[in-house]
Amino acid sequence: MKRILSYIYPVAKKIESDKNGTLEITWFNGKKHLNSKNANYSYGSLQRILKFGLEKINLSKVNSVLLLGLGGGSVIETLRKDFKYQKHITAIEIDQVIIDLAKDEFQLKAYEKLEIICDDAFHFVETHNQTFDLIIIDLFIDTQVPKQFLELDFWEFVLKRKSTNGIIIFNASLEKSLGSKLESIISYLKSHVYKVAVFEKVNQTNTLVIASAL
Repeated sequence: MKRILSYIYPVAKKIESDKNGTLEITWFNGKKHLNSKNANYSYGSLQRILKFGLEKINLSKVNSVLLLGLGGGSVIETLRKDFKYQKHITAIEIDQVIIDLAKDEFQLKAYEKLEIICDDAFHFVETHNQTFDLIIIDLFIDTQVPKQFLELDFWEFVLKRKSTNGIIIFNASLEKSLGSKLESIISYLKSHVYKVAVFEKVNQTNTLVIASAL
């Protein structure tokens, strides 16, 4: 019934999170979305933005994925359904409320070869030794990328978690005032012999950065 009504007007319910504030699950045009106060976290514009990035890479050579920032798990749905990617995915999410929503409201329980870990993304890349062929960085609190993920200390650990020929997709979505931080990250990646492509205004909103070995 909610799915049918959503074609007439949005149907929503709200959930409180200590880390992300008020979250809203909204049925709109027959599809369920996860939103924060001011941003789409999953299954709306965000899903289209990350799909755009995935279309730019060769997933046939990717044997493992690290997702930093789970949200409702829309990028996992995109990988599994749109790209038929069936290999292992490790997802890191700091907010247990969001993990529970992803499992219960967005059916992530149904996917095999998926490990979801409740941890801070910085702590994970700093303390784990495993490497991954694709690292997707999609870390937001509402509309903002937390400051620690714009510092080079974080990116140093990210590069250690990337396999030799691995790829990084970074959903930067930075305001103009934070452009210098993004330029520093891009320069840092280039200095470590990576090819960096920057796509601005993806889906009319976000900046997307894709880094791969030369």
